[in-house]
Amino acid sequence: MLKKIHQTADFIFNQIQDTPDIAIVLGSGLKNLQNEVDIIKTIPYGVIPNFPNTTVEGHTGNLIFGMLEGKKILMMSGRFHYYEGFSIKEVTFPIRVFKQLGINKLVLSNASGGVNPNFKIGDVMLIKDHINMMPEHPLRGKNYDELGPRFVDMSCAYDLEYLEIAEKHARKNNIAIHEGIYLALQGPTFETPAEYGMVINLGADTVGMSTVPEVIVAKHQGMRCFGISVITDLGNPDTRESISHEDVLNAANIAMPKIIKIVKGLVSEI
Repeated sequence: MLKKIHQTADFIFNQIQDTPDIAIVLGSGLKNLQNEVDIIKTIPYGVIPNFPNTTVEGHTGNLIFGMLEGKKILMMSGRFHYYEGFSIKEVTFPIRVFKQLGINKLVLSNASGGVNPNFKIGDVMLIKDHINMMPEHPLRGKNYDELGPRFVDMSCAYDLEYLEIAEKHARKNNIAIHEGIYLALQGPTFETPAEYGMVINLGADTVGMSTVPEVIVAKHQGMRCFGISVITDLGNPDTRESISHEDVLNAANIAMPKIIKIVKGLVSEI
């Protein structure tokens, strides 16, 4: 594992010849954020040693290095999901590589289903905490002290300063936002009404299929994290409304201007 991390990081560094300030992971339907980047180098996942290829529509599969709001960023346009058949260590492998490259700041976005009754499709939620219901833990197995400690403090997984900055830029742009708890399930099925009821009873505001493993690995390495969700569908345990991936992508596309303003504002200050 350590050999692969070093091999991949060395390859990427040789391509970009620089140390990025911030890593950004784009979720489903949020690839338009890459249009805001002054791109210096685009690296397809297929040419990066030890990188898998994403198989999900809305995830283009490129690593993008460039400038955003005066900061050097390394952006994953497309992430890897456990439900695609990757191991949880493959899902979180890019986060290991980012740290090896010298990156200590991580911004993650996702599309999620809202179960909070105050949420509407197209709303934006800043993640203040999460509940991990994935079937495999990314830190299970041998711990490498070179990467981080055996037991990791998760009492403040999402950086409070970053949340305050994002809130400020949301207010500045008259964007209504929520703060809430994100619950991660394996997928790839959308939840049944009973499962939505379970998510509500567990105390979450949204449910999705990503982000949490990446944050766990980032915190294992001492990275600072910010997470933002677009509410792309609503989960109500009392109704049976159909939902498709196309619906998710359409809703994410509608919310993109809000996401762009908040993320650009955050990047400008961290």
